[in-house]
Order: sequence, then C-alpha cells, then structure tokens
Amino acid sequence: MNLAYIPSPSTGVIELGPIPLRGYAFCIIIGVFVAVWFGNKRWVARGGTAGTVADIAVWAVPFGLVGGRLYHVITDYQLYFSDGENWVDAFKIWQGGLGIWGAVALGAVGAWIGCRRRGIPLPAWADALAPGIAFAQAIGRWGNWFNQELYGKETDLPWAVKISEGANRVAGTYHPTFLYESLWCVGVALLVIWADRRFKLGHGRAFALYVAAYCAGRGWIEYLRVDEAHHVLGLRLNVWTAIVVFVLAVVYMIVSAKLRPGREEIVEPAAVEAPKDEAADADGEDGKDGKDGKDGTASGGSTDATDPTDPTDSTDAEGSTDTEDTKTSVPDAAGAGAKEPGDGAGATPQKAEKS
Repeated sequence: MNLAYIPSPSTGVIELGPIPLRGYAFCIIIGVFVAVWFGNKRWVARGGTAGTVADIAVWAVPFGLVGGRLYHVITDYQLYFSDGENWVDAFKIWQGGLGIWGAVALGAVGAWIGCRRRGIPLPAWADALAPGIAFAQAIGRWGNWFNQELYGKETDLPWAVKISEGANRVAGTYHPTFLYESLWCVGVALLVIWADRRFKLGHGRAFALYVAAYCAGRGWIEYLRVDEAHHVLGLRLNVWTAIVVFVLAVVYMIVSAKLRPGREEIVEPAAVEAPKDEAADADGEDGKDGKDGKDGTASGGSTDATDPTDPTDSTDAEGSTDTEDTKTSVPDAAGAGAKEPGDGAGATPQKAEKS
C-alpha cells in the first residue's frame, strides 16, 4: 500500500456563482499571460517596443488553440467519431485535449500574420517568446492534474499521483507524467535563457533550441504514458512526432548558424525610426527658434530707431531740440575749428544735429 502520493482534486470545476471556473482552462489562460509577459520583457531588451508581443499574440493564441485542438481530435478521432461517442464533444476544449505540436504549428501561422502586419521578422519574435512558451507549457500541464488525465504507468513511488475511479480510468497510483513534463519545461525555459545570453542566439535559433529540448523530454515522458494512442512500428505516434521534430530543429540550428551567424541588430524597425523622428522634430524646432532669434521682433518685440525715454536722444517725443546740445562744438562752414556759442559778438548758435 502506498502511503505517500500526490492527491488529485475531487473536481476540475469551481463554481463561482453562475460561472464555472474550470481548472484546465484556468491553467491555459495563466500560461498564456505568463508567456506574453515574459516574452514582452525579452522583446524590449532586444530593442523592440512594449506591446508588440501582445499585439502579435492576439493572432498567435487563437490560431494555436485551434491547431492544438485539431491535432488532438485528428490523432484521437476514435474518442469523438467512433460508435457510441458524441462528435459534439470534439468542440469541448475545456474537457482537455490540446496537442502541443498542432498548437505550435498553427500558432506560428498566426504569429506570421501578426509579424507581417507589424513589419517585423518572425524568427526574432519567436526567439523572444521561446522561453515564455516553455513556462506556459509548464503551467498548462497542471490542467491535466485537474482533469485526472495523461498519467503514466502504475507505481508506488512517493511522488505518484492518486487517480480516482472514473470514466475510462481505474483507481490507483500512477506516474505523474504531467508533473514530469511541467518540470522538464521549466528546465527547457532556463536552458534557452542561459544559451541565449551565452551565445547570443538569433534568427530563430533560440526557438529551435526550445523545440529540440522539449522534444527530447517529451520522448521519454510519452513512453511512460498509458492513455490510449495510435502506434507506429511499436512506438506511440507522439514519440515519432517528437523524434522527427527534434531532428528538424537541430538541422535548422546548424544550417541557420552557417547561413546567418550572429543575432539581428534591429528586431523592430519602427522602434528605431521613432527616436530618429523625434530627434528630427526637435532639431526642426531648434532651427526655427534660432531663426526667430535673429529677428528683432521674435521675442522682444519691434526695435525702434530711437527711444523716447533715452536721455541721450536729442529730440523728445514732440521733435523739440534740447538746448543743452547747443553747447556741443559744431564745425563752421569753412571747416575751421569749433566755436563755442557766445564767443564773440554776433555769434549765432548752431542747432544741434538730430541723431
């Protein structure tokens, strides 16, 4: 008898009044928010603008959910389209059933559309989001715990998960493959963060590393699972998918490193052009101010030739001549020395020259 185990919740739904809060959907939503938040931090650090990751996620997330559900329904069609099953259940995504392969594939299509609309390269955006996606998967896997699904073989290990009796399941303690994959995804996220800082991965190679590392773990975790699945040459279909995708990701990293080494210097042209436009506007304003500074009427008003309040002005406001200026020496008609008014008889005072 196993005395130590991880208990499973008695229900996967919490009723908040008339609104049912399903554990599986809650985990998916929290994972999406974490991926967008962390991806935004990495995108800004790469030189992008805040909010771009969220804008593109508006396209990527719906496409990813549809792709994940399609992959699950296609590969497990017997759960919905065989005798005695209700095909309407194929649309009940809250009951579980998202294939990560389809989610990433079709999500990439949505992301490509969003990147095209924003004029940014998809590989750079994927590199920024890669560890966030791994963190999102780590959170989302706990939705399987709420639904008591996708567990592994029977075991008496102290960290086994206890499964209760239910439809298509037998009570007992099993390998918590949801926990294994959750911890593996956290490790993948940390690996991508470290490698990106250490080797400056670019042009989609950080995303390819995430894909390869995830597939490496998914292979052995899938091998432990006991849920119904299609087999090809003795291996579960998802194991073959993990092997093929792993090889493709590794090949991409090698070829990309040779063809396009290094990392993108500019990931979002609009983020670079905006400061230039602001600087140009600022220079334009400075130039206009400088031109105005040369104009006497720019800031100090018009400049008069004479100031009526200036004591040196010989003419007052009414045009009269100041008598004190008559003492100033004035050359005579012959250019001789100056005469002081009053010198000699009959001397006529000269009127002062107006300034």
